[in-house]
Amino acid sequence: MVLTPDGTQPSDFDEFYRARFQGLTLQLYAYIGDLAEAQDLVQEAFCRAFVRWKRIGAYDDPTSWVRRVAWNLAKSRFRVRRTARTFLHGQRQVVVSGPDPDRVALVRALATLPPRHRRAVVLHHMAELSVGEIAVQEGVAEGTVKSWLSRGRAALAEQLRGDL
Repeated sequence: MVLTPDGTQPSDFDEFYRARFQGLTLQLYAYIGDLAEAQDLVQEAFCRAFVRWKRIGAYDDPTSWVRRVAWNLAKSRFRVRRTARTFLHGQRQVVVSGPDPDRVALVRALATLPPRHRRAVVLHHMAELSVGEIAVQEGVAEGTVKSWLSRGRAALAEQLRGDL
């Protein structure tokens, strides 16, 4: 069941969108490190959900569907960009003033984690999913998720000791 932050159930897609967009964007931002990109990906996932809302709105947890679509879109864009970087290696990126140094350090540290560890840490600590929910979403045993979390947190602690 989908609940809004005040504990009520959204009656339609607009309420669902308003209740979930920001949280899903923050989760994806923590994973990919680019707020504008995270907003675009989550927006695209919501667009896909809107087209199928009759079916998806009936799910016990449509937020998981939107989150999975956003993560899959992010992975697809990473693959495309990795290929493009091969050809555009010498192109210079424009630097824009960004968020506070602690946030940058956290995003940078998260980026050093293996993708599975990073997903587990973000889903557990930012999306507040339980180990069991992450295991179901990732299609692995709970022990595997616990291992990913342990290794991810240890690597983050090591990275952040040097950055902060």
